[in-house]
Amino acid sequence: MTTHSEDAIKGRIAPLIAELREVANELKQAETLLALLREIETIHRDIQEGPFRQSLPEDRQDLYTLLQTMEKSGGWPYIPRLQLRTFIDLLGQDGVEITT
Repeated sequence: MTTHSEDAIKGRIAPLIAELREVANELKQAETLLALLREIETIHRDIQEGPFRQSLPEDRQDLYTLLQTMEKSGGWPYIPRLQLRTFIDLLGQDGVEITT
């Protein structure tokens, strides 16, 4: 179940998300898609280290309540990174030999 504030933020950023998806679908080269992913990761980090960190409650009980809410609603938002080893393994499945 989402809260009113979650619905409001989703509505506000929906056009931005749609634009990002459109840009991603138009990009054809891995290098440009990688640049887009890096920009998204930078935005994630900037929000996490700036406004989010500043908004954290100073009271221990309020912080605990926030952590419980986060856990119930899906935990910490995380942008996973593919490891270089994953790419090497994928290439190895195609019969390509790579020396490391």
